[in-house]
Amino acid sequence: MKNPIAYLIVLGGLWLLTSCQPKATPEEYNAKAAEPERYHQCVKKLTDVIIHDIFSPPVASRIYGYATLAGYEAMVAGQPGYESLAGKLRKFTAPPKPEPGQEYCFPLASARAFLTVSRNLTFSGDMFDEFEKDFYEQYKEIGVPEEVIERSMAYGEAVAKHIMEFAGKDSYKQTRGFKHTVTNAEGTWVPTPPAYMEAAEPKWMQIRCWVMDTCSQFIPPKAAAYDMAKGSPFYKLVDEVYQLGVHQTEEQRRTAFFWDDNAFVMNVAGHVSYASKKMTPGGHWLAIAATIARQQKADFPKSVQAYALTAFALADGFISCWDEKYRSNRIRPETVINKFIDPKWTPYLQTPPFPEYTSGHSVISAAAAEVLTLLYGDNVAFTDSTEHPYGHGVRSFKSFRDAAVEASYSRLYGGIHFRDALELGNVQGRKVGEYVVEKLAKKKEVAMAPR
Repeated sequence: MKNPIAYLIVLGGLWLLTSCQPKATPEEYNAKAAEPERYHQCVKKLTDVIIHDIFSPPVASRIYGYATLAGYEAMVAGQPGYESLAGKLRKFTAPPKPEPGQEYCFPLASARAFLTVSRNLTFSGDMFDEFEKDFYEQYKEIGVPEEVIERSMAYGEAVAKHIMEFAGKDSYKQTRGFKHTVTNAEGTWVPTPPAYMEAAEPKWMQIRCWVMDTCSQFIPPKAAAYDMAKGSPFYKLVDEVYQLGVHQTEEQRRTAFFWDDNAFVMNVAGHVSYASKKMTPGGHWLAIAATIARQQKADFPKSVQAYALTAFALADGFISCWDEKYRSNRIRPETVINKFIDPKWTPYLQTPPFPEYTSGHSVISAAAAEVLTLLYGDNVAFTDSTEHPYGHGVRSFKSFRDAAVEASYSRLYGGIHFRDALELGNVQGRKVGEYVVEKLAKKKEVAMAPR
C-alpha cells in the first residue's frame, strides 16, 4: 500500500475489529471442547497406527489399555461424579493433580494424555504428527486461551508420564523374546500353514493383570481329551469342523469373514507371498464402543469411561485366555483334519499362530460385551460397519451379547476352532467382564442393565 497513513488506518481497524470480539468464557469453550467426536477420532487414529505397525492382538490390547487409562485419568480431575481408578486397577497409584485455582480445559488434557501414551507405545509415532497438529488447532479455534491450552497440555503430559511409569512395571519387557517349545506330542499345538509361524506371546499370562486378581482366576473347564477314536467327544468336535468346512453356507462364510480380525494374514500365490494388515479383535470392539457412543449420544466423560472399561476387559480377557491356551496347548483343527481325515482340507480363515483352547475371540468379545451392556443397557440394537473399510461388510445385532456370541461362532465357521473352545471361552470372557464391572463401575455413574 503506497499511502502509509491509509495502511495504518487499515491496521487499526483490523485491531479494533478483533479486539472488540467477545472472548469465549470457560463455560463456552469447555462445552465445545467436550464434544466427544474429538476423542473418538483420537481412538481411531491409534487403531490406524496399531494396524500399520502389525501389533499382535494381546499387545494391541495392552496399548489400548494404557492409552485409554491416560485419557480417563486426565479427565476425572475436572469431571464431578467420576473418580480416579487409583487403588482399583492392580498396583495403580494416583496420577498428578492439576494445580488448584488454575483454569484447565480437561477434555484437551484428556486427549493429550491419550495421544502421548499412544505415541510412546507404538512404533510409528510420526503417524500422529499431522493429526495432532490439526487436532490441537481446533482448541484455538473454539476460543480456548493460549495459556489454558499450554497448562492443559502440560497436565495431560504429566498424567501420561505417570501412566508410562505404571506401564513400565507390568513385566511386558521381561516377556519379550521367549519361544514356545513344540513337543510334537499327540494332540498338542504345532505351527500351521501357510507361514508356519512361531506361537505368539507364550508368556503373556505373566503380564500384570488389570483388574483380575491373577491370570488364572477364571480357568475354564478342561478341554475335551484328545482322542481320535470314532465316536469320542473329541472326534465329534473334529468332524463338526470338517463337515462345516465342506458344506459351508454363504451366511457362515460372511459371518466368519466379518469377524476375522486377523492382524497379520499371510497370502501365498505361487512363489509370491505377501501380508495383509487388519484390525485386531480388541480394536474391533473399541470401534463398536465408538459406534454405540455416537448412536446413544453419550457425552464426553461417558465415552471416555466406556473406552477405558472396555479396554481393561479386553486386556484382562487376553491375559486369562492366553493363560489357558498355553496350559492346555491344544492342537488346531487344521492339523488334525489334515493328518487323519483330508490332507487337502484348508480352513476358510487362516489359522492364527497359537494354541486352540480357549478361543480368544470368544473370551474378549464376551468380556467387552459385559462392560458395554452395563454402560448402555441390554438389548441395545446396533449396526456394526467397523470392518466395512476392509471389505468385510456390515452386520446388525440385537445386543452386545448377541454380537459376542456371533463373534464366537464365527471361529467355528472359519474352521479354526472347536465348539467347546467357543462356548466355554464365552463363559470365561463373561466372567472376566462381570469382574471388571464389579470392581470398577459405580452404579451411580452408569445405568445398570436388567439381568
